[in-house]
Amino acid sequence: MTSRRWIVVAAAFLAAPVLAGCGAGIDANTNKPYAPNEAVALIDQGAYGTRGIHIPQAFILGPDSGAQLAWRGSAPIYLNILNTAGAPDTLQAVSAGSVASVKVTAPIQLPPNQLVNTGKPQPQLMLESISTSLRGGESIRLDLQFANAGTVSLNVPVVTRSREFKDYPPAPNATPAPTPSATATSEATEETH
Repeated sequence: MTSRRWIVVAAAFLAAPVLAGCGAGIDANTNKPYAPNEAVALIDQGAYGTRGIHIPQAFILGPDSGAQLAWRGSAPIYLNILNTAGAPDTLQAVSAGSVASVKVTAPIQLPPNQLVNTGKPQPQLMLESISTSLRGGESIRLDLQFANAGTVSLNVPVVTRSREFKDYPPAPNATPAPTPSATATSEATEETH
């Protein structure tokens, strides 16, 4: 290769990252906090977390894909909570408005700078007496009452037990998806001929 070709190749190699960065701009979605799956993270007025409470993942475990949670049924709430305030805090209560009641097995202690998962080893938060059947994909507004941080609200998605959530235990009172019967399939085939 001639020296002129080496210069052109080197210039192109060095210019590629600069040109790629120009296209992203200040509003690029890589410049914003995000949740890497269907679960939601607590973002308050464009900032990650609020009043020392960070929630990197929150979701309500719904039914298997294609099924639904029955009316008046229940579903576990999974929250990862990080208290960065420097002093211990406690999650005392959770409310879901008129959608359901929320059972908290016991106040959840949040030591400073320690990630707490409310779903492991057993779910400590449970939606109960759900006022409508849920299939997954809906969001439910939860108001979390902390002893020191006060009330923190966020819209939490209902996710189906599929992909990264498939190994979680099934939601109680889930109604399986209807399976097509052999009779209905053969009748549909006969009608198309």
